[in-house]
Amino acid sequence: MTTAAGGAEQGSSALAELRRPIAPMTRLGVLLGGIGALTTLAPFVGIAELGRTLLAPGPLDATRVAWTAVVIAVGTVLGWSCTGAALWITHLADGRMQAELRRRLVRKLGEVGLGWYSETNSGRVRKAAQDDVDDLHHLIAHHDVELAGAVVLPLGGLAYLLWVDWRLALLALATLPIYFVAYGFMMRGFADKMREMDSGFARVSAAIAEFVHGIAVVKSFGQTGRAHAGYRRAVDEFGERYAGWVRPVLRLEALTSMALSVPVIALVGVAGGTWFVQRGWVTPIDVLAEVLVAVVLPSTLLTLNQGFTAQRKAVAAAERLSGLLSAPALPVAAEPRSPQGNLVEFDGVEFGYAADEPVLRGVDLTCRPGTVTALVGPSGAGKSTLAKLLPRFYDVTGGAIRLGGVDVREIAPAELYRHVGFVLQDVQLLHGTVADNLRLGRPAATERELVAAAEATRIHERITRLPRGYESVIGEDAVLSGGEAQRVSIARALLADTPVLVLDEATAYADPESEAEIQEALSAVARGRTVLVIAHRLSTITDVDRIVVVDRGRVAEQGTHAELLAADGRYARMWAEHESTTDSTAGAPDGGGAAR
Repeated sequence: MTTAAGGAEQGSSALAELRRPIAPMTRLGVLLGGIGALTTLAPFVGIAELGRTLLAPGPLDATRVAWTAVVIAVGTVLGWSCTGAALWITHLADGRMQAELRRRLVRKLGEVGLGWYSETNSGRVRKAAQDDVDDLHHLIAHHDVELAGAVVLPLGGLAYLLWVDWRLALLALATLPIYFVAYGFMMRGFADKMREMDSGFARVSAAIAEFVHGIAVVKSFGQTGRAHAGYRRAVDEFGERYAGWVRPVLRLEALTSMALSVPVIALVGVAGGTWFVQRGWVTPIDVLAEVLVAVVLPSTLLTLNQGFTAQRKAVAAAERLSGLLSAPALPVAAEPRSPQGNLVEFDGVEFGYAADEPVLRGVDLTCRPGTVTALVGPSGAGKSTLAKLLPRFYDVTGGAIRLGGVDVREIAPAELYRHVGFVLQDVQLLHGTVADNLRLGRPAATERELVAAAEATRIHERITRLPRGYESVIGEDAVLSGGEAQRVSIARALLADTPVLVLDEATAYADPESEAEIQEALSAVARGRTVLVIAHRLSTITDVDRIVVVDRGRVAEQGTHAELLAADGRYARMWAEHESTTDSTAGAPDGGGAAR
């Protein structure tokens, strides 16, 4: 309970901070909204006063009738105008806040380290940038104005009835206690019930995801019925719990909501008012005024209830947005320096993720310009982490990485990425033409340069076979395999023409022939460029300038392919295992034929 209260308080504080820049506009909107709500009483009060004038004994007071009609008309127009102006101002405030929020989000997404994207679920970023910002819309643009009206309108109406006769004010509130008692009963344990519902819905979602992701395996083994069982079980449990909670609540709400219905309120008002008239406390016109005002009050309760729901959603959204905006930015040197050359040096590099055990320990490595250095080693040895430290996905926790004699932490991020390009195994192509995706590396690139980069990565012929060639749109008329998409991303990196290129298992989705072609292309363009590459297939890196074996976060061996084989160490054993696997794979067709 304490944690929930603390989270709500934190969310409210975050929401207040987000609203601070537009607070003056919001206050003006609330003021106008309150005036607009108050003036909506004018027609009801005017009708009662008009009836009082018309039924008064003696000659008709035409002047009073005319002035009453004018007041009703002016009050109605003023109410509409104030309410319209209030909503216009709050919508303008909402637009400004959303624009500023999105600008801040874009700035923050540009400031955080690249490693933050690896650790952060993309759905979280999308929800914050789109859904959470939208969740603030109703609160800012509507809720404050509606809340002002929901408070001012009943207070104004009750004040008028108190002025007429205090007993009429009590009569107007006669049915409200019934609803409040029932509402309190219905909301008992609401938070616990919602947690149960969320948990049940999460199980349903997990069952759906499990079934969909494994549908191919399930169907191939003829286990569709059994696979459905988990989903049916989760849905049935959720349905039973939901129905068990909602059924009595809905039954009670259907009965108690009658207490706020216009016929019931009017009936109570007329019955009570008749008794008041018989006792001589009020006049029939006073009863008419009470009924007209009383029937307006229930609508304010519905507005308040909807407002509280919007408030809860907005508080949760603000907390998530605040968490995203407070993500630590990549440290930037106060006086950045420019690298002198393309020499890459790892000097006693150490690194660990948060409180985990160190992933890298005392790594010393030099990558010289115009050479290709390959990192190999078992899974989890630290190869990818080492490669990601150079473009500052993360900062080292010990030692230093220098580019052109300058610590990468002292180079401005924009300049660092003009010197260091990288291609990861998780390919990201944008929804746009193939040419647009290639030009992300260099927007001003000519068509000839696009073709040259595509040819270097052996993807040009595949692009020309697309319906519109380089103008084909990814995901529409350009459907590429994993290996083809990877070659497009490598071509994009080559087109950027960075003097240093990091390839983190960039050929993971390519077949052996394509991988060999890519590696040959990379070797051909490595002249004057520093290339750091990670590859699982040892046969594709036998011709690189230096092979570095990483094991348990340390450099176990380094040298050329021939030198490492002659050393008969870790690399030699890996090579023997690789050849043995290759030989067994080569014999697979015969076995496959026998099986068929």
